[in-house]
Amino acid sequence: MTEKKLTTSKMNRREFIGKTTAGVAGVALGTVFPRISSAANDVITLGMNIPMTGDYAPWGLPGLYGCEIIAKNINDAGGVSIGGTTYDINIAAYDHGYDTDKAVQGFKKLVLEDEAKMVMMLGGSTVASVLPWGTRKKVLTTTLLPSDITPDSEYLVATCESHPLYNVTGVEWLARNHPDVKTAAIVTNNDVEYGLQSAATYKAAFEVAGIEVIDVNLHGFDITDFAPIVSSVLAKNPDVFCMATSFYVTPLMEQLYHQGYQGKIISCTLDYYDEIIAKTSQEFVNGTIYQFPDFDDPKLTEEGVKFPDPGGFDAAFRKDHPNDWSAVSWEYPTIALNWIEAAQTAGSLDTDDILAAMKSTEQQFIFGGGQWWGSQLWGLDNTLVGRWPVVVIEEGKARIQEFGDVAGWLSSNTEVLVKHMKEMGLRVV
Repeated sequence: MTEKKLTTSKMNRREFIGKTTAGVAGVALGTVFPRISSAANDVITLGMNIPMTGDYAPWGLPGLYGCEIIAKNINDAGGVSIGGTTYDINIAAYDHGYDTDKAVQGFKKLVLEDEAKMVMMLGGSTVASVLPWGTRKKVLTTTLLPSDITPDSEYLVATCESHPLYNVTGVEWLARNHPDVKTAAIVTNNDVEYGLQSAATYKAAFEVAGIEVIDVNLHGFDITDFAPIVSSVLAKNPDVFCMATSFYVTPLMEQLYHQGYQGKIISCTLDYYDEIIAKTSQEFVNGTIYQFPDFDDPKLTEEGVKFPDPGGFDAAFRKDHPNDWSAVSWEYPTIALNWIEAAQTAGSLDTDDILAAMKSTEQQFIFGGGQWWGSQLWGLDNTLVGRWPVVVIEEGKARIQEFGDVAGWLSSNTEVLVKHMKEMGLRVV
């Protein structure tokens, strides 16, 4: 994906939104891969049924680039040993352009023709479209939107992205480090998959933190001028401006800058923050709180983080794709590594065996910890939640402040979250 390809009619959708080893040919979520020439191995194909063109390409294509890096590292290190056989990893991708009919075609092609052992997807309507066939065929499928999960979606899991649950950690950090903050306003898009889910979660987190939400401004995707929205919200003088999981972070930040906002800013994502700085100022963007780190962050080398050589991965990605780093650059690779780890644990390529291994293994989340959750909202504990980073822009650079405890917050505050999900009209089991 080039910078030119990212410039679409809705270019701000680009702002959405990695234990055990098995000998020399093993793979570990916390291991640096040496470069070793390998003999001819068998091949395992992992599928990616994702948008690689169109408005949603920034939430698909960078993930393919990341998976290609991880696969190359594994294969150069000799492959991965599963059940006594050594395999190379092949990544097969299909571009559905976020079209449901194409998503079904791509899913079936990856499974039937490419023989993919699991299929990674973005989420939303494209996942819903493939679930009936995928469930009947027992295809292990992954999503970046846990709200896709239903009581009947046994073979759909979210092993990395626990949106919007992790957003509570940013609010926790904000309240603890800025106790003078008393009020907040939320501005975000009104879609069910991202905007409403995120807004409800932020409302719950603010309530638990003792911060009053004085305004919730939901807008459609036909907005071209954000000045009136921002001015109407700022007239209420909020201490915190929350963008939830907005598709329009850049124009919102520009308006906050031009209208002289001096309060705290919190958001789920801040992808391409260097461009936001260029359009505003480093001083203005400094202090913005969000949830997705750069992978050259020193805290990712600390004990408990289970992604192999995050700094090396970051450098390799930015060398080959300097303008394309986003949250999904590391999320899809993390999902692939989770599948490989579960297959190693199971000693099998069978879907049921791998799913059982996933569910029985603890301490496997990318940032540490790990607990299967979700029945309280979506009817099935198929979302893996663990520690999640709270990120703040410091001197123009994203820096992790701490790893928040998502599972801990949920264990104490699920009822509050369910209440706000219901108030927003969202599906709750």
